[in-house]
Amino acid sequence: MSALTTHVLDTMRGRPAAGMKIELWSLDKKALLKTIETNTDGRTDAPLLDGDSMVTGNYELIFFVGDYFGEKKFLDRVPVRFVISDASTKYHVPLLVSPWSYSTYRGS
Repeated sequence: MSALTTHVLDTMRGRPAAGMKIELWSLDKKALLKTIETNTDGRTDAPLLDGDSMVTGNYELIFFVGDYFGEKKFLDRVPVRFVISDASTKYHVPLLVSPWSYSTYRGS
C-alpha cells in the first residue's frame, strides 16, 4: 500500500512525542497540504498521504519541536525535505528528537 507516514520519538525522555504539531508541505506547489498532531504513540492517526494524494514530488515535513519541549533555546522547528520518487510505495519519515539534536531516516 502506498502511503506517507511519520512518527516522532522524544529521545530526551525515552518515549513517543505525543502532541507534537507537524505540517506537510508540497514544495512543488508551494502549498501547505496538512497540519496534524501526533497521538499518544507519537504517530499520526492516519497516513499523511495515501491513495490519489500520494504523488511524486518534493515535500517537507515541519516538526514543531520548540513548542513540544516548551522551549526555544536551540531547536524550534525542524524541517525535513524529501522526495517521493515512486508514488506506488510506502514512505515512512520518523524523527528522533531532543531539544538539542535530531535525526531522521527513511523507515519501513
